[in-house]
Amino acid sequence: MSEARVFLLPDLGEGLTEAELVSWHVSVGDTISVDQPIAEVETAKSTVEVPSPYAGIVAELHGQPGETLDVGKPLISVTPVSTGEPAAAPEPAEPVVEPVETELGESTDSAADAHPEAEAYREEEKAGSGNVLIGYGTPGGHGVAKRTRARKSSVAVAEPSEAPSAETKELDDLSLLRTRVPGKLGAVISPLVRRMAREHGVDLGDLPGSGEGGLIMRKDVEAAISAPSVEPVETKPQPSVEPVETQGLDPRTGLAISSRTPVKGVRKAVAANMTRSRSEIPEATVWVDVDATALVELRKELKAASSEVPGLLPFIARFVTAGLKKYPELNTRIETASDGSQEIVSFDGINLGIAAQTDRGLVVPSVRAAEKLTARELDAEIRRLTDVARQGKATPTELGSGTFTLNNYGVFGVDGSAAIINHPEVAILGVGRIIDKPWVVNGELAVRKVTELTLTFDHRVCDGGTAAGFLRFVADAIENPNSLLADI
Repeated sequence: MSEARVFLLPDLGEGLTEAELVSWHVSVGDTISVDQPIAEVETAKSTVEVPSPYAGIVAELHGQPGETLDVGKPLISVTPVSTGEPAAAPEPAEPVVEPVETELGESTDSAADAHPEAEAYREEEKAGSGNVLIGYGTPGGHGVAKRTRARKSSVAVAEPSEAPSAETKELDDLSLLRTRVPGKLGAVISPLVRRMAREHGVDLGDLPGSGEGGLIMRKDVEAAISAPSVEPVETKPQPSVEPVETQGLDPRTGLAISSRTPVKGVRKAVAANMTRSRSEIPEATVWVDVDATALVELRKELKAASSEVPGLLPFIARFVTAGLKKYPELNTRIETASDGSQEIVSFDGINLGIAAQTDRGLVVPSVRAAEKLTARELDAEIRRLTDVARQGKATPTELGSGTFTLNNYGVFGVDGSAAIINHPEVAILGVGRIIDKPWVVNGELAVRKVTELTLTFDHRVCDGGTAAGFLRFVADAIENPNSLLADI
């Protein structure tokens, strides 16, 4: 009988190193086909279905629903259904020569030669399921697919202390290329490098990458490991948690502990991103009250003439993209090189992030090329993105490609907020609720529809004059909307 093939949890993009197993779609003994969804997992970005790159009979499920699995660890074992004549029985010493996983997920040549059946499968695998890397496809279509099998040893990656050979570096580079996420290279590291960093306590968030586009290479992690200052032995005070749990009392307050909720998934990612934003970005905030009466009345007139009229947010989104064209400093990103020097990176286009509250936490899907869309088109795309985000189905690209964020917290009944910038962006605009307020119009007091706009910006990319100019531009557009909405 053929030996079971082990499918490892693939790289899910965006530099994610783990995923929570939500549910299995298959059971032990089931016959599955290539690309058949086998499990649903929840990452810090979204909930995705994992397809199988193998066809055969499910031999083992490596994990229970609710368990957190590391990228590169076994997910499922599949026994292929034998075709043609069975392979000859191996000699006693053969199991040692069996196809063995190298550090980069390749089978050794000697193992392939010893097992014709394995070589036949390699040909099958070269056709590529197209789905091993979720959202980005397998390299099978390029004729260079690699077999993914259980690793020889989980400690093997921590051993190399000498400089890697040219061949090893070439293989590392290939692995890194396979794990890149389009448009966001600097934050993506191969499972090999991530595991090395995790085992040695290296914080990848603060580690500059020497590869193309800031890609973090194995040599970068090795350099951090050998640096004298890196000795992270601080994560051991967990034994103190055990007595607290058994006693049921909090030693600081003396109160009974009612529950403990692990910080994971989207909540964990939001916490890490907000912490990084607060620690790295010297932010400043400006705000202004705006008379939105004209915009509200314009929408009422359009609604009277047509049933398909955008909400108020898409109109404001149109004003924001127009403002960013005039003040492009707020549509940038700051990149820090390994030598500490910094660059302001500008973009030819605007990916407008829309903050959306979901059951899994706050996420920010982005409308790509938002500056090219009309108010109606923006309305349709915003509705689509918020819907998939609330279902947990937004892709890493949709959640990680924004250049500026628009946050409509007015829907929660609040007027203003000193929002935290969505790192690595440099600004976020908040819109408060629209309510009736006394307002002076042409020297007379009147009741108007008033909202508050709040702009938080990175003081490294611009000064207050630029931020105030952008905020005033958007405010003026809300107060006099007709000039900018000819192409609703």
